[in-house]
Amino acid sequence: MSMEFGNLAGSIAGDGRITAEEILELRRLGWADGKMDPEEAESLFLANDGCAAPTSEWCDFFVEALSTFIVNTVEPKGYVDDEMGDELISRIDRDGRVGSMAELELLVKVSELALNLPDRLKAYALKQIEEAVLHGDGPTRHGELTPKGINETECTLLRRLIFASGSDRPAEVSRREAEMLFRIKDETLYEVNAKDWEKLFVQGVANYLLGFSGHEPLSHDRAAELERFMNRQGAGIGGFLGRMFTSRPDFAGAFGSLLDISPHAPGIEEEAEAAAELTEEESHWLADLLEADEELDPLEKALIAFIAEETGEVFGVKVG
Repeated sequence: MSMEFGNLAGSIAGDGRITAEEILELRRLGWADGKMDPEEAESLFLANDGCAAPTSEWCDFFVEALSTFIVNTVEPKGYVDDEMGDELISRIDRDGRVGSMAELELLVKVSELALNLPDRLKAYALKQIEEAVLHGDGPTRHGELTPKGINETECTLLRRLIFASGSDRPAEVSRREAEMLFRIKDETLYEVNAKDWEKLFVQGVANYLLGFSGHEPLSHDRAAELERFMNRQGAGIGGFLGRMFTSRPDFAGAFGSLLDISPHAPGIEEEAEAAAELTEEESHWLADLLEADEELDPLEKALIAFIAEETGEVFGVKVG
């Protein structure tokens, strides 16, 4: 870390305010060599802690700089390893919760940028977004959090995190995320909520039950293994793979364990059709959640109607 960067970040932490000129100078000093080091990242957290009235420009810089550092520092780039994930959690979780809205935005942005995250970080991000939606208060980069009900800003944060590339099921909803949507629904049932909340709840839970996500994302270790293999083969790996597929039909079977290729893998259409049916386990899961309060609320009725329209059945019984 350069002395100038450290002094400027320390000044911000000391006086609790930041100007647009100071942010521009931090950008120049922090990325002069095209990357940010751990000391610079730590100084930004300290500056954010001391900033009494963070501006939208500061939030943008804080999130952009640190999300890039977190996702692209460790090889292979795009994957957050366990050590980096634990470091982020410990830095944010000093008092058991997200200390600023910039940190909440950072968690969401890291989830959007990363190809995969450690499971502990995924769980932590879900917990913090749930707490923020139910109990948060104050500004984010794109709106306000309110402690009652679910507003448009909170709907957007939820949607961004659930469908992020680094979430449990990229572009799809996981069981853990669907259960979170049910808990938020129960807590806010009689509040004034955003017009998009019912749609997010219904389509989010239905996506878990009926959605098709394809293959799971590679883990950090798996991605590193694949990268090492590619590097060993040299720059001509693309041509090498193409020639092998053409000349040796058994190539996929020989290297399938490494590249996640199966010569007998079912087609996408068949997998999608299978996913779009309620299994016995999914039916029991849904029934348990619907029966938890012994009555169907309006959002649960909307969910059942949506599933019935999509599948022609509810809990294995044909409707219509």
